[in-house]
Amino acid sequence: MDHVKEALAVIVGEEHVSTEPEELYIYSYDLGTTEPRRPDYAVAPRTTEEVRRIVELANQEKIPIVPLGGGLSLAGLAVPLQGGIALDLKRMDTIIEVSEKARYAVVECGVSQGQLTAYLEKNHPNLMHSEPGAPPQATIAGNVAIHGQGDLAQPYGFNSDMVNGLEVVLPTGEVCKFGSCAVGANWYTQHPLPDVGLFLGWAGTTGIITKVSLKLYPRKKIQGVGQFVVEDEELIPEIIYRITHTEAAHDVVAFSQAIPPFASGLHHITINLSADSEKELDFKMELIFDDTLGEYIRSGDGGFLGFNRGLQRPQISKTADWRKGGGFEYVGAIMPVETYPQCYRRGREISERHDIPYTVLGRVIGMSHAMMFSWTYAFNRADLETIRQAREALHETDDLALELGGTIWKPGIYGQKLVLERIDPNTLKLMKKVKQLLDPNGIMNPGNWEVS
Repeated sequence: MDHVKEALAVIVGEEHVSTEPEELYIYSYDLGTTEPRRPDYAVAPRTTEEVRRIVELANQEKIPIVPLGGGLSLAGLAVPLQGGIALDLKRMDTIIEVSEKARYAVVECGVSQGQLTAYLEKNHPNLMHSEPGAPPQATIAGNVAIHGQGDLAQPYGFNSDMVNGLEVVLPTGEVCKFGSCAVGANWYTQHPLPDVGLFLGWAGTTGIITKVSLKLYPRKKIQGVGQFVVEDEELIPEIIYRITHTEAAHDVVAFSQAIPPFASGLHHITINLSADSEKELDFKMELIFDDTLGEYIRSGDGGFLGFNRGLQRPQISKTADWRKGGGFEYVGAIMPVETYPQCYRRGREISERHDIPYTVLGRVIGMSHAMMFSWTYAFNRADLETIRQAREALHETDDLALELGGTIWKPGIYGQKLVLERIDPNTLKLMKKVKQLLDPNGIMNPGNWEVS
């Protein structure tokens, strides 16, 4: 064993560190189109103290370190672009605290979305958290670190807006806390103390989140989803504005896709509703589908496809894996709601030009404050030509997002480059100062957000 592997084994135990080729291979790629890059070491710590010691070792040896949550990134954000240590955080999976009255949960960084959902359903059935449209093994910390969204994004916002506090291991090995927990209080708020923004949206280049406190919300007794459909994409922004004006829905998604063929060219709006009584549900149904959307039904511009109770919470990730050999990647962008028609038309054109069945989707953030768009491109993992087509389509869509006045969500390397080329010069200077201050040896997830 080389001395680095020996030192890692001392920290976490021999069974939790590996340099075996077949195990390193697993950490060398993600589920998207990014070229594989093999790490030199894979290590799975169990405690914040172990993470701290690993980071100190990486600094001493000048070895890159890449934190990994659920391993579900599709944009190369957790691929070890310059080798080094793949830091697998899934063993740090303790749900530390749930406060029923203050409605928050404190979890370690390896706690998954599905794990927290199951725990709340069993132990706190009146509480829920905002789940993203990802598979259940996606982690809470990973989602907040990339400004993730969830099925309570309308009306509450991004999951990073729901953070009450963080524990973070800095790139130099110090452990810091942010929020009320920093002064020895409970983890109930981050206000009015110094903000946690230095660690959100940076793709793990400014530190490793080891604990997070997340706001929880009331879980209603009755849940379900209504479906509304229109043919004219120009109607979508106004429809969404009217739905959100009612403040009655807790998730609104608009999408159009080529498969199944009969749905191509149509725009579906899924409206998730919840209630504690039949009376409350009837009121919300009447408010949205009769009073608000009734005029589109009466004019023939739209149709109500019904309301289904008790459906599973939506998994947007299932919408576009259309090719044999299954694979897909998408460009996400935060856009004004009024850009939906252009996003649909331009995204569909890119898909069709690259011979990919189109999927364009937008999830409402806040009270129609923005939409999280995704343009999804399927490919066959065993077919290099389809991977090339998807990669070209993704790059064109990164360009499109900025052209339409949006911001790219969790951009890959190409998208990051576009953003850094356009960003305010003084903002870029400040980003460089922050990165140099926090990570003087440049070990944290190098290749991402290369501002220095």
